[in-house]
Amino acid sequence: MPAADLLHQSDVRIPDTATLLAAAVEAIGGAERPGQVRMAEAVERAIASGEHLAAQAGTGTGKSLAYLVPAIRHAVDKGTTVVVSTATIALQRQLVDRDLPRLAEALRPLLGRDLKFAILKGRRNYLCLHRVQTGAPDDPEEEGLFDPQQLSTLGRQVKRLNEWADETETGDRDELVPGVNEQAWRQVAVSAKECLGAQRCPQGTSCFAELARARAGEAHIVVTNHALLAIDALEEFQVLPEHDVVIVDEAHELVDRVTSVATGALSGPAGEAAARRCGRLVEEGLADRLKETAEGLEVLLDDLPAGRLDSLPASLGNTLATVRDAAHACLTALGTEKKDDDPGTMAARKAARSAVEDLHETAVRMLEAFEPEIAARFDVVWLDKPFGDQDRFRRPPTLHVAPIGVGGLLRTTLFETRTAVLTSATLTLGGSFEPLARQWGLPPLGAEATGRDARTAAEGLAKTADDKAPEDEKADEMRWSALDAGSPFDHPKAGILYVARHLPQPGRDGLPDAYLTEITELIEAAGGRTLGLFSSMRAARQAADELKDHLSHPLLCQGEDSTSLLVKRFAEEERSCLFGTLSLWQGVDVPGPSLQLVIMDRIPFPRPDDPVSSARQRAVAARGGNGFMAVAATHAALLLAQGAGRLLRSMDDRGVVAVLDPRLATARYGSFLTSSLPPFWSTTDPAVVRGALQRLDEAAAKA
Repeated sequence: MPAADLLHQSDVRIPDTATLLAAAVEAIGGAERPGQVRMAEAVERAIASGEHLAAQAGTGTGKSLAYLVPAIRHAVDKGTTVVVSTATIALQRQLVDRDLPRLAEALRPLLGRDLKFAILKGRRNYLCLHRVQTGAPDDPEEEGLFDPQQLSTLGRQVKRLNEWADETETGDRDELVPGVNEQAWRQVAVSAKECLGAQRCPQGTSCFAELARARAGEAHIVVTNHALLAIDALEEFQVLPEHDVVIVDEAHELVDRVTSVATGALSGPAGEAAARRCGRLVEEGLADRLKETAEGLEVLLDDLPAGRLDSLPASLGNTLATVRDAAHACLTALGTEKKDDDPGTMAARKAARSAVEDLHETAVRMLEAFEPEIAARFDVVWLDKPFGDQDRFRRPPTLHVAPIGVGGLLRTTLFETRTAVLTSATLTLGGSFEPLARQWGLPPLGAEATGRDARTAAEGLAKTADDKAPEDEKADEMRWSALDAGSPFDHPKAGILYVARHLPQPGRDGLPDAYLTEITELIEAAGGRTLGLFSSMRAARQAADELKDHLSHPLLCQGEDSTSLLVKRFAEEERSCLFGTLSLWQGVDVPGPSLQLVIMDRIPFPRPDDPVSSARQRAVAARGGNGFMAVAATHAALLLAQGAGRLLRSMDDRGVVAVLDPRLATARYGSFLTSSLPPFWSTTDPAVVRGALQRLDEAAAKA
């Protein structure tokens, strides 16, 4: 039933967005921010007109309130649902545990009713009561599981999950603290394909996933994640409640999250697991045939080199075809649900069908991926192999298939069916919204993309295999606007961008000695207080290992403990340093004197052997675009901007962003990258920067 039929409406006239926003800000003790007001007005216009909006709002703008208030007004006034999608659990929790409860309380007198909101995740995120009661179907585990210590750990975690099942009110995995590993969670959770359905399941009326869906169906605001948003777009069945507006926060991560959901995988152990699940449900010969083809696949993948596959080896093509055919035979034998099946048999049949369907669909997709000419392909296939015997226990040789672009998918499933507001602190690359907008599948905005390099990047992204031609009539009819809500920070006065132009270009053999010397001098000048962002875990560990005994300040490195605990310690110990890689580039929020220096070792281009980005670059180049600017430079610009955004987190923050890679100052594409960063005062003089850091350290010590 549509939410419009469920959400009660009263006769109270709802005030305009400006009045609601002012009331919300006053209730939470904040101050009116011009950027927040501009963004709220723009979101309101987008919802009213149906024109999509890309809104960049820097840290401290108050963007959550800026989109939540007009969204709430629309949902309550029209008796409908607005979906808010995020990339991270942290933002989901902030919205559901802090922002929405405070808004509900503040706006209740003006709305004339209670605001209803809910969080909704994929079914696998909720504990399945039926599986808890009956146990998981027989499943061949990874070789490493037969280690007695691992068996003991798994048993303890599953026992804890069974005890938690009697206590939890939501069954939400994220509420289990501390958590359990993926292997243990699989014993108590099911996918949508494995689910018996509320009508057939003995626990249907108590099902945590169904209860979450029911709450979402009655809510004005539903908070979800990009993965579920992608699943809703990809699957034939409806996952999210009916909605006419979707707000995508952390929109800079949308393409990567959708790509991840749309990626398929195939391995020998996965095929053997599917054969085992078929068990007694099909003729023994059929299950044995599937098992044999899976074993043959594993042997073959062992012999093939890792990396992207531009052509299909005959041996692999034949093996994939046998996997496809064996899986199809098992699917035919499994048939559909039988009325006389008891819940246990039905669950086993569902689990078997789900596993075999995945095998069949992935094998078919991989075979079809090679049929078009390289320039016209929609998917890229690559082989990922483990490093050493220990890694093999956790990660067998696996074939992957992923879309080269997702713009067409997003255009048809998101932008053509509802109004979308996409927001983040980082949406302009090279001074333009267009590079990211074209990845999303939006048409050209026109004169907005003024920079030459930004135009090159945006035009190139329109040339990926998944995108329709720019003259496509539907694309032309799709309207969107852009807003930069600005930032409350005075970047030129609060921060310095330092590019170490005098250093050698980074190489492939680890950090040069000159880089280690530069890092040491910067950290000592800053008195610690340093976040080191490295392009690889190898570089982060090298820097930590070589500098730990030479620095006069504590040095933490990602991997020594959980990332959250390391960040907490870094924030509490003002003179400490924290080195790490990707998750720190985007996930650290440490205001105050604990963080006054951000060091980036090199421009974070994607690895040359990354299968997806290299395939995207090739697809752009094959259509006459600049693959490097459209893919590699855009990727680097986004990460640089995210990394630089770690520096200023409150109005009193001051500091330096130091990029050791001289190419930021010397390469032709350097201007595109620097124009993607906040407008800090910039210099290439190391003496000037060390002096500034020393003064900041002295001021912090006196405070």
